[in-house]
Amino acid sequence: MTNITLEDLRPAEGSTHKTKRVGRGRSSGRGKTSCRGHNGEGQRSGSSSKRGFEGGQMPAYRRLPKLKGFQIINKLNYAEINVGRIAQLGLKEVSLEVLKEAKRVHPSSDGLRVLGNGEIKKAVTVKASYVTPSAKEKIEAAGGKVELV
Repeated sequence: MTNITLEDLRPAEGSTHKTKRVGRGRSSGRGKTSCRGHNGEGQRSGSSSKRGFEGGQMPAYRRLPKLKGFQIINKLNYAEINVGRIAQLGLKEVSLEVLKEAKRVHPSSDGLRVLGNGEIKKAVTVKASYVTPSAKEKIEAAGGKVELV
């Protein structure tokens, strides 16, 4: 194994280029206007356009829509079901897995929220991520159980 010293270090192949020497006569190919063109703002010395300037065209930062607020990175998708809908299903146990198998909620749902709209008469065991107070009241009044998962 050889020792590498500072003298041995070289830039990667193709990463360095000769400096473009402009204004050195017509035969150099970069004479007269020195690659700047004939007239206009860019031809003058000291010219530099502001960041985002696109030559008078409407710049991208003004063409594109702006985002309002902030984006939640790991947002969960909750399936929602009302108490009245649970009564219509006629199941003894309601959970996210059961509803996915019955194709009553979207397969990409991450949790189940039970809302209190409607009436329920039969006793049902509900396993959900969240249950509204009114839904819990109605389920328990019908003789059912509520379990938070």
